Amino acid sequence: MTSAFSDPRQSRAFRFVRHTYADGVAELVYAFDDGAELAERITFPGAPAVPAGREAAFAAALRLLHLVAGVSYYKAGIPETIVVDGEPLDEESASLADALYLHGLAEFAYRNGLDLRGRIRFPFSAARPAAAAAIGLPKRSLLPIGGGKDSVVAVEAVKSIGADATAAWVGNSPLIAECAARTGLSTLNISRELASGLFELNRLGAWNGHIPVTAINSTILALAAILYGYDSIVFANERSASVATLEYDGQQVNHQWSKGFGFEKTLHDYLHSHVAADLDYCSLLRPWSELAVTSAFARLGGDYFNVFSSCNRNFRILGPKPADRWCGQCPKCHFVFLALAPFMAKPRLVSIFGRNLLDDDALAGAFDALLEYKDHKPFECVGEGAEARAAMAALAERPEWREDALVSRFRTEILPQLDRAELAIEPWLQPGASHLVPERLRGALDALG
Repeated sequence: MTSAFSDPRQSRAFRFVRHTYADGVAELVYAFDDGAELAERITFPGAPAVPAGREAAFAAALRLLHLVAGVSYYKAGIPETIVVDGEPLDEESASLADALYLHGLAEFAYRNGLDLRGRIRFPFSAARPAAAAAIGLPKRSLLPIGGGKDSVVAVEAVKSIGADATAAWVGNSPLIAECAARTGLSTLNISRELASGLFELNRLGAWNGHIPVTAINSTILALAAILYGYDSIVFANERSASVATLEYDGQQVNHQWSKGFGFEKTLHDYLHSHVAADLDYCSLLRPWSELAVTSAFARLGGDYFNVFSSCNRNFRILGPKPADRWCGQCPKCHFVFLALAPFMAKPRLVSIFGRNLLDDDALAGAFDALLEYKDHKPFECVGEGAEARAAMAALAERPEWREDALVSRFRTEILPQLDRAELAIEPWLQPGASHLVPERLRGALDALG
C-alpha cells in the first residue's frame, strides 16, 4: 500500500494549517509542504461551552497551543521554511515560538548532529495586539501531577493552606491516575491523541528525539484553565531544572528546558499579555533544590510511598514498561534513590525500589554520570551533579550505607578528589531561586520550609 506521506526530511516547508475547537475537542492540523495533513486531537472531558466573556482569551490560548504542539511534528523534517496559514503572528508570538523550538529541541539537535540556529524563523507581520484583559477567572488552581515526588510535594503544600485546587494531567496513565486519587483532590484528566501520521513519518525515516513536552502540557492546561475556570496553573519544577545538561558548540543543551525558569517566565508573561491578565503560570517548587524536595517528600510519610514513581519508562508512548513502578535501570530511578537515601530509613527506601541500587557494582557508570564524574549529567530530569555529590558524601558518613558497593567506591576513589567544603548537604535544603508564585498561594511556599 502506498503511503499518503513522503520522507519529511525532503520537505521544503512546515505548515501550521488550522486549529479548531468544538464539543470539547481541540484539533490541531499541520502538514509538510502540500502533503497529507497531520491532525492532533486534545479532548477536554465534560467540557462546557466556552464561557461568555472568555472567547477572545480561549481563541488566543488555542492559537498558542497550535504553535507549541507543532514542535512534535516539525522535528520530523526540520525544513527551513515555516508557514503559518491564516491570521499572521505578531512579533512576541513568533519570538516565543522561535525560542521554544530552538532551545526545546536542543537535545534533539545535539543527539542527531544538527544545528538549528538560524534555521527556525517563525514569520510575523501583525501588529502587537492590545494587552489582554482580566476575564474574571475563579480563584482556584490546576496542579499538574506526574505521579512523581515533586508534584506530590506541591499538592500537599497547596492543600496545607486550604486553597481550592484540582489535580490535572494529560494522557492515559493509570499510575498517574492512582497517584492523583491519593491526593484527595478533584481530578481532571485531559486526553491527547497524536496524529497517527507521525508514526508513519518515523517509519519513512523522519528525524526523531526529545521534545519539550512540559511546554505542550502547560499550554493545554492554559486552555483548560479558561474553559473550566481556574486562575492559576501551578507546576512543581524545582530550580535545578534551569541548569543545562551540557554545553555543545557554544549552545547550552538542557533536557529540562521547558521546566526551567526561563521558559516559565516567558510563558507567564505571554499569558498575561496575550491571553488573560488574571491567568497565572508558575512553579511552586522553583526556589528549592531536588534534595530539598526529596527531603519534604520523605517527611510526608507513607501515604504516597507505594503509589508514586518518577521512572520515565512508565510513561513511554511506545516500548516496554517496567513490571513494577521502578525499573532500577534508568537515570531517574538512580537519582531518586540517591536523593531520598539521606532522608529516608534504608529498609523503607529499599522496599520501595525492590533492591538497593547503591550496592550494585554494575551501576557504577550510571551513578558516575549523576555525580558528573568522568561524564556529563544524563539527559533526564535529574538534579545537579553537585547535589548528587552532596548526597553521596552524606551517605559515606553513615554506617548503614558506607559499605555498600557504590558508596564505598565513592569514599575511596572519588571523595579524595573533591573539595569537602563543597559537599555539605545543608545548603541544598535552603530556598534560593526567584519565583512567580501569586500572592494568594505564597503560604504554600512557607509550608515547604
